[in-house]
Amino acid sequence: MPTINEILQTMDYGPAPESTKEAQAWLDQHGRRFGLFIDNEWTEALDTFASTNPADGVELAQVTQATADDVERAVAAARRAQPGWVAMGGAGRAKVMYAIARLLQKHSRLFAVLETLDNGKTIRETRDADLPLAARHFYHHAGWAALQSEEFADYRAVGVVGQIVPWNFPVLMLAWKIAPALAAGNTVVFKPAEFTSLTALLFAEICQQAGVPSGVVNIVTGDGRVGEAIVNHPGIDKLAFTGSTEVGRIIRKATAGSGKKLSLELGGKSPFIVFDDADLDAAVEGLVDSIWFNQGQVCCAGSRLLVQESVYDRFIAKVKARMQNLRVGSPLDKSNDIGALVDPVQQQRIHGLVEAARAEGCDIWQPACEAPEAGSWYLPTLITGASTSAAVAQTEIFGPVLVAMSFRTPGEAVQLANNTVYGLAACVWSESISLALDVAPQIKAGVVWINTANQFDAACGFGGYKESGFGREGGKEGMYEYMTALSEDARPAAPIVAAKAAAKPAAGDSPFAVDRTAKIYIGGKQARPDGAYSRAINGADGSFLADIGEGSRKDIRNAVEAAHKAAGWSKATAHNRAQVLYYIAENLAIRADEFAGRIAAQTGSKDAAREVQASIERLFYWAAWADKYDGLAHQPPMHGITVALNEPVGVIGIVCPNENPLLGFISLVAPALAMGNRVVAVPSEAHPLSATDLYQVLDTSDLPGGALNIVTGSADELARTMATHGDIDAVWRHDGSAQGCAEVERLSSETLKRTWVGGAKGRDWFDAKQACGRAVLQHATQVKNIWIPYGV
Repeated sequence: MPTINEILQTMDYGPAPESTKEAQAWLDQHGRRFGLFIDNEWTEALDTFASTNPADGVELAQVTQATADDVERAVAAARRAQPGWVAMGGAGRAKVMYAIARLLQKHSRLFAVLETLDNGKTIRETRDADLPLAARHFYHHAGWAALQSEEFADYRAVGVVGQIVPWNFPVLMLAWKIAPALAAGNTVVFKPAEFTSLTALLFAEICQQAGVPSGVVNIVTGDGRVGEAIVNHPGIDKLAFTGSTEVGRIIRKATAGSGKKLSLELGGKSPFIVFDDADLDAAVEGLVDSIWFNQGQVCCAGSRLLVQESVYDRFIAKVKARMQNLRVGSPLDKSNDIGALVDPVQQQRIHGLVEAARAEGCDIWQPACEAPEAGSWYLPTLITGASTSAAVAQTEIFGPVLVAMSFRTPGEAVQLANNTVYGLAACVWSESISLALDVAPQIKAGVVWINTANQFDAACGFGGYKESGFGREGGKEGMYEYMTALSEDARPAAPIVAAKAAAKPAAGDSPFAVDRTAKIYIGGKQARPDGAYSRAINGADGSFLADIGEGSRKDIRNAVEAAHKAAGWSKATAHNRAQVLYYIAENLAIRADEFAGRIAAQTGSKDAAREVQASIERLFYWAAWADKYDGLAHQPPMHGITVALNEPVGVIGIVCPNENPLLGFISLVAPALAMGNRVVAVPSEAHPLSATDLYQVLDTSDLPGGALNIVTGSADELARTMATHGDIDAVWRHDGSAQGCAEVERLSSETLKRTWVGGAKGRDWFDAKQACGRAVLQHATQVKNIWIPYGV
C-alpha cells in the first residue's frame, strides 16, 4: 500500500480552464474589426492587420493601422479638449476617474480573459495582478486629482500627452500612463502595442461609459509608424514611453530641442541577490515570481541570480527542483504557471541568445516537460557558467531565462549587481535587515525589493537609473512627470550677451608683465589646461582683465576622474554638506566687495553688489535644503512599507549662464552639491572670472577636492564633451543657446543620461520661483524606492 508521501508525489493539478465566452462575444459584437477611438467616436476600420492569440496562433480580430492623418486628428481633438478638462477642476476629474476605476473592477474578468487571449500570459496573472493594480491606479490618481489644488498649487498640466506602451503589460501599462496624466489635467493620445491592442480598445468603451469628455482620451493603434508620428508631432507637449532602450534612444534624439517633456521607462537586467543567511525556500519562491512571472517578459525581471558562494550549490539545486514543478501550458488554464510568449519573433530571439551561450560553453538546464506544439513557447531555462561579460549576462533577454553566478562578499555582490548598463530594479534576500539595508542603497537601481519581488503599487514610484531610463511612474514623483512648474511660464526670452567695446591697451606696463592667467580647477587644485591655450577676457569697457585657460576634452576627462574619486562627498551626511555650503557663503561674504567689483568690471552691471548678496543668500538657501529634502515612507497594500529615498544623481556636468555670472553659477552648482552630487562646471563663457575667483573661497571652506571642478572654455565644445562622456550621469545647460541645448539632449541619448536644459529661454536668477524650489531639487536627485516587508 503506498504511503501518504508517495500518494502526494503522484498528485497533480487537474485542468481548470477559464471560459472565454464573454470575451469572444465582445469580439463578435464588434464584428472582430476595430477602428480607432478619436474624439469619443470610432473610426471605420479600413487598413487593418491581424491580432492573434500567441498560445495557438488563431486570429482574434482585425485592428486598424493608423496613419499620420489619424494621429493629427487625435492630437487636434486632445488639444481642443484640454482646456475644458482642466476647467472641470480636480474634483470633477476625480469623479470621472473613480467611475473608470469602478468600471474596471466591474468588468475585470472580461479584461483579464481578453488580455490573456491577446498577450499569452496566464489568466492567474491577468486576473490576480494586472487588473486589480490597474484599477488601483485609477483610484489612487483620482485622489491626486482631488488634491491637486492643494498639493500641486505651483504646477499646471503639461497639455497634450503622447503615450506609447509595450506588449508585456497592456492594460496595466495603460493605467500607469493614463491615470496620472488625466489626474493632472492633461489629455491623451495613447498608442498600445501593435501585438496587444484589444484591451486598450475595450478601455475606450469604458471611457465612454464613465463619461470621459470627448477628446480627453484618444487611442490610435498600429505599428511603429504610429509611434513615430506621435513622437514627431509638434502638438505633443509630453511623451511617456515604455519599451526597449534602443527605441528610447531614438525618441531622445528625435525630441532633442523640441521642448517636449520626456519620461522613459526602458530595459533592465536586474540582479537577484541571495545571501547565505537568507530563507532559501522563500528566496526560491521570490525568484519564481521575479524571473518566470509573465514568461520573463518583464523589464524588471530578476534575470541575474547572484548567490553567496557558501550556499550556491544548495540554492541552485532548490531552484532546479522548483523549475521541475513549473507548469507550462494553456494560459487560460488557472493551474498553469508559464504561458505563451507574445510572438514567434520573440521566441526566435530568446532561442538565439540561449544557443549562443551554449556555444560559448555555458551550461543550459531546462525542466523535463513539453511545451504545446502550436503557438509561441519557451521552457523556463537556467544558465550557469557564464562570465560576467557574456552576452546572456549583459543583454536583456526578455524571456524565461535565468543566468546564475556566485559571489563571496557583500562588496562583491554590489559590484556584480552594478556591472550593467541598466539600473531598473533589484532584489536582496537576507535575514539580516542591517545587511539588506546596507546593500540596497549601494545598488544603482530605481527599485529595490528586500525579501520580496515584483511588488508594485500606485503610491510607490517605479523607474530606473542609467540606461533603464529616467522619470518615475506612480507616487507623487510620478505626478510631477505630468505637470510643469508655473514659474517656467514666466521665464524671459533667451538672454543676449552685449557686445563688448574694442580692447583698450593697458595703461603703463604690458598686461603680460604680470601673469594674470586664471587656471582651471580640478580635484581641489588649480591646473593649466591640457591644450595650453588661453583666451583674453576683456571688461565691459574693453580693458584687459585676465587670461583664462581654454579647457579641452582631456580637461573634462581629468575633472570627471577627480569627481569620481570624490565619492565621499555623496556619502557624507547631509548635515556635513550643509555646513560646507554655509562656510562657502561666509567666506564669500568676507570678499563681497572684491567679487562685486569683478562682476562690474566684466559686465558693467549696476547691480553687482546685489548679485553678490543674492549669491550668498542662495548658498544659505541650498545649505538649508541639504538636510531637509527628505524622502517618503509609503504604506502600500502589503504587510510592509516602501521607503522612497532621494539620492544624488552622481556626477553632473553643468554649463552655466552668461547673465549674472556669479549668481547663475551658484544657483546651479549649489543645489547639485547640496544633494550630494559631484560637479564639473563650465562657468559663463563670456564672464568666467566670477567663477575662477571662487577657487580660494573653495580652498578655505572645507569642500573636498573633486566635489566641484571648474573648467573654463567654449560652452559648446565642453558641453558636447560632457554629453557624450560615459561617466557623467547628467548634463545641465542654461546659457540660453537653443542649438546648444538641443545638442546636449541629442548627444546624451547614447548613454541616456538625464538632462536639464534652458532651451531658447533665459531665467531670472534673482527670482526665487525661477531659480529655487523643489523643481530644482528634482533635477538634482533621483528617487529609489526600497520595499521592506514586515516579519517576512
